[in-house]
Amino acid sequence: MSYPQLSQRGLKTGVFIDVSNIILNGGYGMRYDVLRKFASRNAAQLLRLNAYVSYDPQRSEVDNDYRIGQQRFHSVLHDLGYKVIIKEVRWYEDDEGNKVGKSNIDMDLAVDALAQSENLDRVLLVTGDGDFVQVIRALQNKGRRVEAVAFSNSSGALRREADSYVSGYLIPNLLPIKSQNSDAEWGEVNSYVRGICLSYDLVKNYGFFRYQKTLESELWRTDYRDERTPYGTIFFHDSEIIDKDIDLSKITHRKYVMEFEIAPGQEKGQFKAINIRSISAPF
Repeated sequence: MSYPQLSQRGLKTGVFIDVSNIILNGGYGMRYDVLRKFASRNAAQLLRLNAYVSYDPQRSEVDNDYRIGQQRFHSVLHDLGYKVIIKEVRWYEDDEGNKVGKSNIDMDLAVDALAQSENLDRVLLVTGDGDFVQVIRALQNKGRRVEAVAFSNSSGALRREADSYVSGYLIPNLLPIKSQNSDAEWGEVNSYVRGICLSYDLVKNYGFFRYQKTLESELWRTDYRDERTPYGTIFFHDSEIIDKDIDLSKITHRKYVMEFEIAPGQEKGQFKAINIRSISAPF
């Protein structure tokens, strides 16, 4: 089977991260070093690495742990080569007298992405916020390729508008897996990985998962017969599913991100998924 040769090697790339959105929607603990590796796949040139963070100066005055924790987090981002754009939280009273904190990250990120895209081929937006749909369209109208990465509660409009959307749960090692209790690397026997269900037989009670094996890859190569595909497929039996409330008739829906352990199969060189659970509400 032949495919069009769509080369994405060496693209000048910019990364723009809505840190607060990611932290609040499933991405707490995201590894920014892995994100950088993912963004630089296929020999991409990373020209911009912008992380937009909220910072509450009022809280920092009374909460020493918060102040030190934020300073350390910002230092880690700097050490990894990110430019940290800090937006201070400003407090207001609503009509009912409740204090409401706001930091206008969206506007800064949108303006910077549009302005700095003049020298870019590809823009990676790390957010699930649907407010960026118009920004995506504007970038595409300028001839830029726009990719998006998010975890839970990502906007359907944003996923549809981006040239490529990748669930952060599925990127190898981007989000640590708490179940992992061995030294096995992602994709090895005894390691835990995340994937989606490609097929499932309701009568025979088995199916196959697909998971990404490597960061350095062309993600459009989804055919398992393509020797250059970055994906692996693995057998599973539904008796290994821990979450019994999963609607198995809908398990192939992309809303189900599955986390599982890779174990040896019945024959040499074969593997199976065990200890299977779902990541709740990834959309």
